[in-house]
Order: sequence, then structure tokens, then C-alpha cells
Amino acid sequence: MKNHSNSSRLNNLTPNHTKERNCKKTDGISVAWPRFSLRDYAFCMATLCLFCLGSLFYQLNGGPPKVLLDIRQYLGQSTFSDYDGPQAPRVLPFPSQVVYNRVGKCGSRTVVLLLRSLAERHRFTLVSSDIHNKTRLTKNEQVDLMKNITSIPQPYLYTRHVHFLNFTRFRIEQPVYINIIRDPISRFLSNYFFRRFGDWRGEQNHLIRTPGMKDDERYLDINVCILENYPECSNPRLFYIVPYFCGQHPQCREPGVWALERAKQNVLENFLLVGILEELEDVLLLLERLLPHYFSDVLSIYKSPAFWKMGNLTGTVRKHTPTPAALQVLYRRMRYEYDFYNFIRDQFHLLKKKIGLRSSSPTSSSSSSSSSSSSSSSSLPSLLRELALSTQQPLLDDSLLDDDNSWLDQP
Repeated sequence: MKNHSNSSRLNNLTPNHTKERNCKKTDGISVAWPRFSLRDYAFCMATLCLFCLGSLFYQLNGGPPKVLLDIRQYLGQSTFSDYDGPQAPRVLPFPSQVVYNRVGKCGSRTVVLLLRSLAERHRFTLVSSDIHNKTRLTKNEQVDLMKNITSIPQPYLYTRHVHFLNFTRFRIEQPVYINIIRDPISRFLSNYFFRRFGDWRGEQNHLIRTPGMKDDERYLDINVCILENYPECSNPRLFYIVPYFCGQHPQCREPGVWALERAKQNVLENFLLVGILEELEDVLLLLERLLPHYFSDVLSIYKSPAFWKMGNLTGTVRKHTPTPAALQVLYRRMRYEYDFYNFIRDQFHLLKKKIGLRSSSPTSSSSSSSSSSSSSSSSLPSLLRELALSTQQPLLDDSLLDDDNSWLDQP
């Protein structure tokens, strides 16, 4: 039996019914698909343009505009980053950049030996330059060295025999400086004999260091060198310590008030500590207080028998003291060096007093005088005693040691 109901219903549909059904389908589609007017299109394009301009402004201006920062502060959280570079892996101690522009024959080899042990113990980067005879640099050499120093992984300690470098002059972050100096005459005598005869590690080292030195120069009596005004024993060769703190300016190499005052200013502005070798244990104590992440436990290393056995090999051999007349001439020629040394010694004692460090050193127990002549006269007897004790065959009479500087003409 056939069912004709459906076919008859379809046949009874008029064209109007068909049109009405199609309209209902179209209305359903229009409900699902939103209508866009020209105004909506313009709004979307304007929003897109503003977003592009804001992104361009962010990149060119080096960061987000102030309004976004205000919104971030108001909301208390951010959906963007102020800095798109790599984040620091760990919090670095301050300071994390230290330069030790060590002065020759001022205990620097002893300090470098200590630093090698400390770097391994405290995990900081130690870079000790092997360049010993180039302290004055051209402008390009200064920039290259500063860039190399600042590229060292932090925290670092860089050490080299080099005159003070002014990083800020070239818009590079200035590191913290430290240094140690000693009595100028004592330093000069140590250098004079070291260049000729080396140290206890092997007297043949002097042949490697000064292969071009002839025997008449190598065995030149130091009194003859001073009294007859040989270049090695006169200015500007005697003007040695101050340029390490004055800097790379050509005038820093000329003995005078300008270089002296500039050196003092650099010490006050750029050096965390400048100690004196005569009070080395106190220097190490202060370094441990000021830079514990570098120098913690330094005194225990310094006083260990293993270190003393190694450190004693760096003493200069065949060193002896000139005559009183020669010493008097040296002292007059090195008046700027002594002015600077006394300034550093006073600053060092002042820092010890501020920190509350009571020294057992005999030189610091004596009162510091404001005048350079009286300050130097109080330190020179200890210089002579030091030289007598460090020489294998003492060449000083006891009468001279107890003579209270009879050889020194006070100005």
C-alpha cells in the first residue's frame, strides 16, 4: 500500500510557501554571522594602527611608555617585561668588580699568591696579567684593556702592574680599586738589587729578566749610582709610586705637585683601600672586613706554614743599605714620593681607627704627624731595621740603628 500523504503535501505547497521557508533559513544564518558596518571596520583598523604605533614607540624609546608603567603600578602586576635580555643567574656581591693595579716591589707577589688560594676557595674569577713592563698605555690600549677587564665573569679581581685607568672617562663602569705601597726608599732598594740579582727562587733569574745588562752596570755600587746621579738613581726614575695613582696623563710622569695632588684625589674617589706593606697583616684584616667575599680567611692562609715556606722565596737577595750620605740624597730627591706615602699612611691609620682595628704593628703605634718631614723621620728607623733583618749578611752597625736618623737633614 502506497503512502501518498507526503507527496500530496509537497504538491500542495505554493510558491509563497517555498519563499517563506527560504527566508527562515536565511534568518538563521544571519543570526549566527555578525553584521559588520563600515563604522565597525574603521574602529578595528584604528585600533590596529594604535597598537602598531605603540609597539614602535616602545622599541624606539627603550621601554614602555609612562602610562603603561602607571597602570602596572596600579594593578600591582605586569603583563610585559621591562628588560627583554637574559636575567642574572644569581645575586652578585657588591662590589663584584675589583682591580688591583699593583705597584712593583710592594709585596704584590705575596698578595697574588694569597689571591690564588682565595679565588679557589671563594669561587671568584682571578685574572693576573703577566705584563710587567708596560704601565703607560695609549688611548686605544686603555679602551681595549678596560673592555677586556669588564668582560671578565663577575665577581672578578683583575691585577696588573699598570697606572690608574679612568673607566668613566670612556663611559665604562668604574670598578673598585685596591693597592699596597711601601716606604719609597725601601721600595727603590728592593727593586735596585732585584733587577740585578733576583730572589731566593734562583739567582739566575736576574739573567732572564735583564739579559742586556752589562756587568759594569749589574755590579754598580749603589752609593756611586746615587751620589754620581746615574739615571737609575735620579728623577724621573725615582718618581715611581705616585704615577700608579695619578693615572695615564703625560703630566703624571713628571715629578711635581700636579701629579701628587691628582694621585691623592684618585685615592679618595676611586680606591676602597690603599695599605702599607709595613703593616701587611692589618691590610689583610681590613680587606677581609671590606671585601669578605674575596678575602675571608686570608689571615689563616697567610700565617700557614705552607704559605710562609713558599712566600719566603720571593725575598730579594744581596740587598744592602747605602751610606747615610746616599740615603740623605735619596730622601731629598723623593720628597713627592714621601709626601704621598705619608698621606696614604695617615689615611690607612684613620680607616683602621674608624673600623676599630687595634694594630700590633710598631709603626702604627707611633703618633702620625701632620708634616711630611716629621712623619717620614719617624718611619725611616724602622726602614733601616727592616733592611738589616732581611739581608743575609747584616751590613749595618748597631750604632747607626740607634742614632735616631743622624744622617737625615731636616728641611
